[in-house]
Amino acid sequence: MSSQPIALLSVYDKTGLLDLAKALNQSGVRLLGSGGTAKKIREAGIKIEDVSDVTKAPEMLGGRVKTLHPAVHGGILARSIPSDIKDLEDNGISPITIVVCNLYPFTETISKPNCTLADAVEEIDIGGVTLLRGAAKNHARVSILSDPSDYAEFLKEWNESSGKIGDGLRNRLALKAFEMTA
Repeated sequence: MSSQPIALLSVYDKTGLLDLAKALNQSGVRLLGSGGTAKKIREAGIKIEDVSDVTKAPEMLGGRVKTLHPAVHGGILARSIPSDIKDLEDNGISPITIVVCNLYPFTETISKPNCTLADAVEEIDIGGVTLLRGAAKNHARVSILSDPSDYAEFLKEWNESSGKIGDGLRNRLALKAFEMTA
């Protein structure tokens, strides 16, 4: 698999995002971002590629489809086994090591007294849930950051271990992501 780690960042809550992106970039991580996440990071002067650079497909349907693509999910779900590595190589897909994702504020939106059904429907996150669950499912290889309060602990371990996140932290992060999507 690829020697340069890749982080996919696609967040609604951008708390701590720039510090995380800067630290990952400085440690040699290749950053991929979707929509507003990539725009915010790029505007801060941090190098990031758009997810569409990897998928070769533009965001579409008013932003409803950004990350739902085999180049993304193959990179997240690939295990460190020969057949998966071969599939990635055969399809020109790079493994994704870190997924940073949180969801649209559905509960907050529907609790507003003037919330319409149309408003509620637009806050149903499909791609984000898929990213969270895919990364959590493959947490043996992928770290999933779904809560900005975990960024500092993750970065500390990342930097102290030269990018090798221990099972304990990966397990806790995966559990948090599963709890968000259950």
